[in-house]
Amino acid sequence: MSRIGKKPVELPSGVSAQVSGQTIEVKGPKGTRSFTAGDDVDIIIDGNVVTIKPRGLSKRARQQWGMTRSMVANLAVGVTGGFKKELELVGVGYRAAMQGKDLKLSLGYSHEVIFEVPAGVTVSTPKQTEVVVEGIDQQLVGETAANIRKWRRPEPYKGKGIRYKDEYIFRKEGKKK
Repeated sequence: MSRIGKKPVELPSGVSAQVSGQTIEVKGPKGTRSFTAGDDVDIIIDGNVVTIKPRGLSKRARQQWGMTRSMVANLAVGVTGGFKKELELVGVGYRAAMQGKDLKLSLGYSHEVIFEVPAGVTVSTPKQTEVVVEGIDQQLVGETAANIRKWRRPEPYKGKGIRYKDEYIFRKEGKKK
């Protein structure tokens, strides 16, 4: 039995949900998001509580049960508070700045990297060495942050690169004579 799937999802005030077939649409102050569940689960809305029930006891139905509940909970969180990833640039001369809708990164290459921000995500640079990625879609926010980080991953010797704000980089000792 799914421990996650058993818990009902309570919708905060100001958030409404609507089910049509296997698709649930959640509307909130930040926008509208929808998710289409598999055929192995039923989505039931009762007031401001959404419950997910499996249609059988097969392994796939139990997997879909917990995953669907997590996705519906993420929809509710996304339309109320949104999701946020913070990145830090560590290194001499490493800088980030917004250039219109694009993110301009100086990362020690012979050229500056221009990163096109996808629709549905907002990127801001409060400092030259900080990048904040925000949006209502958790998957898109995480993917965008990972794509920015991919340009210069943190290296273990000096710790230079683009890292998540709370990320710990295991430092290695250099060569010895």
